[in-house]
Amino acid sequence: MPKTIIVPSVARIALASFIGTAIEFYDFYIYGMAAAMVIGPVFFPEVGQATQVLSAFLTFSVAFLTRPLGAMLFGHYGDRIGRKATLVASLMVMGISTTLIGCLPGYNDIGVWAPILLCLCRFGQGIGLGGEWGGAALLATENAPIGKRGLYGMFPQLGPPVGFLLATGSFFLLVHYLSEQEFKDWGWRLPFLASSVLVMIGLYVRLALLETPIFA
Repeated sequence: MPKTIIVPSVARIALASFIGTAIEFYDFYIYGMAAAMVIGPVFFPEVGQATQVLSAFLTFSVAFLTRPLGAMLFGHYGDRIGRKATLVASLMVMGISTTLIGCLPGYNDIGVWAPILLCLCRFGQGIGLGGEWGGAALLATENAPIGKRGLYGMFPQLGPPVGFLLATGSFFLLVHYLSEQEFKDWGWRLPFLASSVLVMIGLYVRLALLETPIFA
């Protein structure tokens, strides 16, 4: 009996490849804004203001160092077990790392462990984002009809600017409606905690997607 090939809808492929990059870059961008505004005073209060800023952006750089590792790791397993499983895993790694940042106590609560745990979370963010980009592009192009791979490959590219707008909008609203002390005490954590909701939405979309034809 010939094997029946189920072709996923264009909308589902577009949404699944787009939503992951949007969420993961949202997670990435909110840390960049938090690093510029609040990470220094919360996690490095024992040093001068200039050193606080430098230390905050040093933690920001951790994820850039680990992104190539994430790309190699998820790329390797993506070729072995399929795109869907690795994309679900990368989204979970990014989401868990981001949510944990929103839950971390500051330096005044646990001392030097605060920046250490922060760097570990940034390590996880870099791993997750590194695994997302190539996998999302392959998810789109491997499901694309003949002659339309370039068009389908566009969808993951739409995610980062949307993630940036969401991240910027969330911090704009918080700064506008909260006092400076409220923002420093707890307000900056809200975008990180909101990531857990976005990740659940992304996981729902991706778990409902069929595997790419090469792994079907």
